[in-house]
Amino acid sequence: AVFVPNSAIGDELSVRILKVKKTYAFGKIEEIITPSPARIEPDCPYFSKCGGCVWRHISYDEECKIKQQRVEDAVTRIGGISTEFKPVIRSGQISRYRNKAQFPFGTDKNGEPVCGFYAGRTHDIIANTDCALGVDVNKTILELILKFMKEYQIPAYDEKTGRGLIRHALIRYGFITKEIMVCLVINGHRIPHSAELVRLLSKLDGMTSISFSPNTKQTNVIMGDSYEVLWGQGYITDFIGGIQYQISPLSFYQVNPAQTEKLYGLALEYADLHGDETVWDLYCGIGTISLFLAKQAKMVYGVEIVPQAIADARENARRNGIENAEFYVGRAEDVLPEYYEGWKRGSQGEICQTGKAHPDVIVVDPPRKGCDETLLETMVEMQPERIVYVSCDSATLARDLKYLCGNGYELKRVRAVDQFPMGVHVETVVLLSHSCGMVNN
Repeated sequence: AVFVPNSAIGDELSVRILKVKKTYAFGKIEEIITPSPARIEPDCPYFSKCGGCVWRHISYDEECKIKQQRVEDAVTRIGGISTEFKPVIRSGQISRYRNKAQFPFGTDKNGEPVCGFYAGRTHDIIANTDCALGVDVNKTILELILKFMKEYQIPAYDEKTGRGLIRHALIRYGFITKEIMVCLVINGHRIPHSAELVRLLSKLDGMTSISFSPNTKQTNVIMGDSYEVLWGQGYITDFIGGIQYQISPLSFYQVNPAQTEKLYGLALEYADLHGDETVWDLYCGIGTISLFLAKQAKMVYGVEIVPQAIADARENARRNGIENAEFYVGRAEDVLPEYYEGWKRGSQGEICQTGKAHPDVIVVDPPRKGCDETLLETMVEMQPERIVYVSCDSATLARDLKYLCGNGYELKRVRAVDQFPMGVHVETVVLLSHSCGMVNN
């Protein structure tokens, strides 16, 4: 197999081989001899240099076919499961759809600060303040930050030396509320002349929160562990499906709000709630899925490792007048087994005191690495009637489905949702039903 960036299915190409491994190789297009029928002219001048978009050279129809095929291949080949696949749920907007962007800062050959995105497979910055995936106001914000840095000689961070101050700018935008957040990630604990930065940014319509997050570690992790408000409040708000959410700099919140409503609506449909169910929502973040579920469940318990996210989840429940959702800080793979052992012993721990919390439905929305095996084992032992698995990586999803379907569960429904047009990833929602306690060895 030869992996060739910016190629399209159906292309006839002249390719230069750049690197050869034992079973595969990497190549570079020298000439497009006959273009694929799916190939289109990229509408971004930075495409092929920037590592952000991967599909801007093919039609959206073709992109959706590729993403659909990836999910089907993973489930059938890795998971070993044969099932019916409905078409991917397409995004109505394929540009300017992201409500969040993180822009790295660096220094150009002339010693001037720049920001943009990393080139593919490198940390070389392609200078660009107007990413086609982000909202229009990002450009204005970035140019104001660069102006501030130049005027006050604030250096950008240098990954090689560990010196310099400004590492990244996190920008969040509320598509419904029009509220804007700017959080600068810095290699230190203060920003010189920050009052002038606040003066520049606070003039923008919708600006709601200006903060910074200290990150002095030499790491690829973007955000620090905390943040400090410079102006306004420490969060913005936005709505999905009529529910208002408070979003802080460290909160996880889906980047495509229109598709998120479809994604969570599908999860709610699969959960098939009638008002008397107890639901566990694992990896709950700021409670986005939990609060959707709480509208139709008797009780929802959310678990998330990030304390700030749980604080936001509790505040989001309060904001929306939702009293049948409770949230706990911890790793899902620790909290659920610990609770289950206590429940079997009849102990009265923090969660047990709320009453019968044994789940009728478990919803999981893990990071790309998927679920820890300890968590999968506990889910199987607890035997909820239904498991709804929301995944951002079809390969780890398929691996976990193989385990669950080999231990008493049957795959009932699966559907992909395109959250990231022009990007390589795709979300998938799966419904599993408990098959009468039968375990297939």
